[in-house]
Parts: sequence; C-alpha cells; structure tokens
Amino acid sequence: MIVRGICRLVPGVEGQSEHISVRRIVDRYLEHGRIFWFYNNGADEIYMGSADWMTRNLYRRIEVCFPVADSRLKASLRQVLDIYLKDNLKATWVTADGAHNPVAGKGKRLQAQAAMYQWVKEQAQ
Repeated sequence: MIVRGICRLVPGVEGQSEHISVRRIVDRYLEHGRIFWFYNNGADEIYMGSADWMTRNLYRRIEVCFPVADSRLKASLRQVLDIYLKDNLKATWVTADGAHNPVAGKGKRLQAQAAMYQWVKEQAQ
C-alpha cells in the first residue's frame, strides 16, 4: 500500500498481513485519488476510487470505486504507481510497531510528487 497519512492496517502480522507492506509518502500536495492495482491470478485489475475509506466516508457519504477497462488508461495508472514506488526521498516504510523508516536511497534520487508534476506536463504536450 502507498498511503499519505495514517494507516490502520498493521503490516507484517503473521496470518493476517505478512504479505502486505505499507509505504507512506508525505509531501507538498495532498492527493485524493485512489488507485487499486490487483494482480489477480496473472491478470492486472485496476480500480479507481474516491475519498479515504474511513467510517465518516463509508457511512455518511456516497463513495465510488470503479474498474478501469481501457488498456491505455491502465498503462498510465501503472506508470503513476511506478513513480510513487520509486520515491526514495519522501517515502518511509511503516513497520508493524508503527515506526516510519526511510526508504533506502537506491539508484537515482526521486521525489514522487516532483516526478509526477513533470510526467503530467510531458503528457499534456
């Protein structure tokens, strides 16, 4: 998972979340888009959704989550996720004890939000 703020899921708990890692990125912009990427028995499934899945949103508002069917849009969304997964300046790993450990700065230094800003500019041209 890539989250911006709080995450109530505890990663690395045997029998519950041992295959889930949580990466937290807090930077200049507050993003609201939700992208869900599942690798379902070899088939990529991508969904997009609205706001945080918090009690106030699930029970007091109308929230939407929908599949993305267009292959070009799926490819673009995978690029977005790839950029965020490469962040090694603002990203931290959330551990089972709630600590936030910096992501090791392997390879080229990358700040996801700055890279996304540049990517969007290039896509618009």
